[in-house]
Amino acid sequence: MGLLTAIAGIVLLICIAYMMSNDKKRVNFKGIGVMMIIQLGIAFFMLNTSIGQQALQAVVNGVNKVLSFGKEGTAFVFGDIGGTDAFFINVLMAIIFVTSLLGILTYTRILPLAIKYIGGFVAKITGLPKVESFVAVNSMVFGDTTAILSVKSQIPKLSANRLFVVTTSSLVAVSCSILGAYMQMIPAEFVLVALPINIFSGLILSSIVCPVPEEEDEDIDIKEMIPEKSIFEAIGNWTLLGGRTALIVGAMLITYVALLAMINAGFDAVIGMTFTEILGYIFAPVAFMMGIPASEIVQAGSVMGTKLAANEFVAMLGFAEMIPDLSPKTVGIVSAFLISFANFSSIGIILGTVQAINGEKASMFAKMGLKVLLVATMGSVLTGSIVGLFL
Repeated sequence: MGLLTAIAGIVLLICIAYMMSNDKKRVNFKGIGVMMIIQLGIAFFMLNTSIGQQALQAVVNGVNKVLSFGKEGTAFVFGDIGGTDAFFINVLMAIIFVTSLLGILTYTRILPLAIKYIGGFVAKITGLPKVESFVAVNSMVFGDTTAILSVKSQIPKLSANRLFVVTTSSLVAVSCSILGAYMQMIPAEFVLVALPINIFSGLILSSIVCPVPEEEDEDIDIKEMIPEKSIFEAIGNWTLLGGRTALIVGAMLITYVALLAMINAGFDAVIGMTFTEILGYIFAPVAFMMGIPASEIVQAGSVMGTKLAANEFVAMLGFAEMIPDLSPKTVGIVSAFLISFANFSSIGIILGTVQAINGEKASMFAKMGLKVLLVATMGSVLTGSIVGLFL
């Protein structure tokens, strides 16, 4: 029953996106079908085959090994404090070392070239322009703002539909720099499974809502991704970026967790029900359509609502406490849903990024911001639903 419900939910998502489409005649159903098949293939291979599971476990072990090296640096700086359960030390500090590694891989052109050619492959099989495909793949590694900045020379040339696809697909993603932090809060295998599936979830729904015709666009110049002149400059710049990211995430968590606690207390005092409980009932139908067991849809819905209203870190903190009491299917679906930047605060960040590149396009994005957030959230729902099909 849960499987049939999830399939019906996926079909419903596609239908909703089609009804929202501003140019139904231009929807590339062949490309949509190809991307859906790829998503299903990735999920099946990684979750339901012995080779895929072994490969997934090998990647998890590799990431954990890298994180253990980062902990050596943390222990050196913080001493005995590094052995405590302090979230800032054990989770957020991992961002710094991972970000510096991304800087090294970027400077040596390993990541830029991989992203360029994978993006080109995605463009070829889906019929989407190179810029849209490049940003979607780039977002999986560097996150939304860096992915958009990497094609800043192209942004002024984009039509409204193309800008919609670029910004939406960038939100249905996360940065590899914070994967280590996620993997210490929720099951690591679902974090890694969601990454590639998210690429296509964002492109599928955004290209239905705002179709983009096949057209020739300029080749991607990877030099825009590599401003540093030496590897030491790259290590320094990216380490500082990681430090700023860790501090920003920590500061945001202090504010959002405190605000959420205050709002919950206020709602509980006035109506006898917390704000997160209300979110649970609002998102319960969505959770049910994703294939989550009926007995757990309110709990899952509260996590999903918290992620949209606050951010994925706040949602993961609460979800981590629920995991022992939830079924493996619910854990997998919700975990996959959480791996994206689709929340209200991210819209402001994207707007600021586009504004720094081109004021006219920023005004264009401001008018479509809520629609972008809605479709990006639908993308997270699609990812979670597809993962749930194989659990």
